[in-house]
Amino acid sequence: MDADHLFTTGAVDPAQVPTITTTTTPGMKPQSGVELLDLASGNSRPTITDLSGNVLWTYNSVPNGTVPNPVKLLPNGHFLINFSVGTVDGLNSVIQEVDLSGALIWQMTAADLNTALAASTCAGCNITVAGTHHDFVMLPNGHLIVIAATNKDISGTTVTGDVIIDLDQNQKPVWLWNEFDHLDVNRRPMGFPDWTHTNAILYSPDDGNLIVSIRHQNWLVKVDFSNGAGTGDILWKLGYQGDFALVGGTDPTDWFYAQHGPSFATANTTGQFSLALFDNGDDRVFSSGVTCGSAGNPPCLYSTVPLLQLDERMMTATLGFHATAPTYSFFGGNAGVLTNGNVEFCEAAGGSGTTGVIYEATQDSSAQTVWQMQIKGRYAYRGQRIPSLYPGVQW
Repeated sequence: MDADHLFTTGAVDPAQVPTITTTTTPGMKPQSGVELLDLASGNSRPTITDLSGNVLWTYNSVPNGTVPNPVKLLPNGHFLINFSVGTVDGLNSVIQEVDLSGALIWQMTAADLNTALAASTCAGCNITVAGTHHDFVMLPNGHLIVIAATNKDISGTTVTGDVIIDLDQNQKPVWLWNEFDHLDVNRRPMGFPDWTHTNAILYSPDDGNLIVSIRHQNWLVKVDFSNGAGTGDILWKLGYQGDFALVGGTDPTDWFYAQHGPSFATANTTGQFSLALFDNGDDRVFSSGVTCGSAGNPPCLYSTVPLLQLDERMMTATLGFHATAPTYSFFGGNAGVLTNGNVEFCEAAGGSGTTGVIYEATQDSSAQTVWQMQIKGRYAYRGQRIPSLYPGVQW
């Protein structure tokens, strides 16, 4: 720990950074910190800006033909980044840990992961994966939870599902959960044969279990992980046709569909707790008798930002904050509750053309915009407020 020091980095190639503009509503103050951007199109690289849109940090050693998905600041001050080909989940993936200067600490390619799986004795690890994609979680014990795509032939059709893998501190597989073993492959709400398209994982420290976002099933599922000793059983399914009763909204319309970027919105993570997420709404189901898009009825395509208060004993999901996003975003995005109580959410494709938009809004019925960032020329797969470039330091 030391006093702050100012220093100047090298110049940033304008071709590597999109045009970023920010706006703060007069009389309002956004949550302090910096914005961590996971950009997902064009010549994209992990980027961090201040709240005025000035670039503070980028990582330039992006493997050819890949995009970062995701990038996260680790407790040790390094960044962990997953790179893969955007059109095929996990293809040619590589996970890299780099320090603030960009120096490579370690990396794992898809081929490395398959070699490790072949050598592992963990149950279910005798499979081949396309590679890692979309999300990972670093656990308090130093283990890394990753998502990887795998294929299975079903009646002559190559079906893509996902596995969740627990890697120990040496990147060796020690636990694996396979969606083909726990979900009905005949349930196909969207995207088949890209059957599940898993895109996020949350670790629940209160009970050691995992919450997995499965976009093409319109579900969040809670998996019995029990800090690596779990059975892998699905404890519940949240969403349309799941295990919870929706309170304070219309079932099925007000459930989430093709969702992205869930996060815990309360300090506790089991029993009674809250989740925020970005509801893309790609395949939204409407009540019987409602013809979306017709006169007097809602549009067929719109996105929302729900906060759901879950009660695992009563099996209810109560809608609290439930804002309609300014524009429809067909993919990407995330949502979370900031320290000041405001809600931040990212619309990956929220602007005209290839433009991502990130909003900070008040957590009330008005959902008044406090601050926003427009990123022209790039989709913003995720945008997240973090305290600073350094763990434990709030700017």
